[in-house]
Amino acid sequence: MTDVLVLGAGMVGVSTALALQEAGRDVVLIDRRGAGEETSYGNAGVIQAEAVEPYPLPLSLKTLLSIAAKRGNDVNYHLSALPSLLRPIWLYFQSSLPARHKQISKTYAGLIKRATADHAPLITEAGADNIIRKTGLRFVYRSEAPLEASVRDSERIAREYGIEVSVESSAELAASEPHLRPGLAGAIHWPQSWSCADPGGLTKAYADLFLSRGGCMVTADAASLYAQNGGWTVEGPEGPISAREAVVALGPWSPLLLKRFGYDIPLLRKRGYHRHFTGGGTLNAPMLDAASATVLSPMLTGLRVLSGAELSRFDAPPTPCQLSRGTRAASQIIDLGKPVEAEPWVGNRPCMPDMLPLAGKAPRHEGLWFHFGHGHQGFTLGPTTAALLAEEMTTGRAPVPELSPSNRTLLS
Repeated sequence: MTDVLVLGAGMVGVSTALALQEAGRDVVLIDRRGAGEETSYGNAGVIQAEAVEPYPLPLSLKTLLSIAAKRGNDVNYHLSALPSLLRPIWLYFQSSLPARHKQISKTYAGLIKRATADHAPLITEAGADNIIRKTGLRFVYRSEAPLEASVRDSERIAREYGIEVSVESSAELAASEPHLRPGLAGAIHWPQSWSCADPGGLTKAYADLFLSRGGCMVTADAASLYAQNGGWTVEGPEGPISAREAVVALGPWSPLLLKRFGYDIPLLRKRGYHRHFTGGGTLNAPMLDAASATVLSPMLTGLRVLSGAELSRFDAPPTPCQLSRGTRAASQIIDLGKPVEAEPWVGNRPCMPDMLPLAGKAPRHEGLWFHFGHGHQGFTLGPTTAALLAEEMTTGRAPVPELSPSNRTLLS
């Protein structure tokens, strides 16, 4: 029997395996696929030093009516999914009220502020510096009014949280990103954010580092987890794999597994899409086109165009309408070239309604640990929350109690 099974080999799971290994634990990493081949593959590849305030549910009636009418491109939804989302959306609303959101942001900012420092040694030791850019992140605006509103909010964030920001004029943006078409109003540049040209590749590099240090990874179905003889067991290809403890780090699949153990976790799965384009222009740093709620991120395989959030049933067929609109909008400001894939990639972001990841001991099961629910920031925060979880598993003390499942009233 080993010490710990870590279920899930995305950025969060691989980071957990590394942190526990560093703490002297024997770890077996379990996934049905290779490392970084699911949600961790499909993101924008940004380690977001600027994301100190998590995304709240919009509270203005005008914005909510716009979302309901599907007038914008930031949110899409399936009517068939709404009944199952009523509870998590209500909890999300409560957490988005100003006083509560400010309290949550204080905890969240503490995590975000250490993210690049927690990634840095892993990047170096994994030999992945060649796919990391330290050129920041841009929010690009097509007209003056939204740019001015963003300037005010960005300056507030920079002032309150002590992070760097700069405002780029139309001419300065053109000099920074010469492949963008002329006529844009300007941009907000967050210089402390990093980006990765191959998010799945970075996750795999971290997994290879774990293996090089003596770790073990097994291809198996984590959904086979069961309690046995005071520990936890998964059915592997060559028989049962047992450990004294197990960490559930399965991202959007985590609640499906934990429901068997009596946990009803109100996770919001925000579906997202991307597609690569090559042969056109490129960017020196990832950017958000604010007008179309579309992210463009330079990757090894081409310029990755990513959509906003879609609320749908987990097993619903893909409906990449946001990506289609975003692609058309992006082509107005940069030559995209030709698509690389025949069909868009689709995946799910695992978002807790209170916007904080779950990282800590399961409330009712000895030796079972939660580590998921990072929303849009699993790629950013994986190493940070993994270090916190490993500290709790080693010392018995939760360094950030707000992340603990036992302290979350939204769980049942």
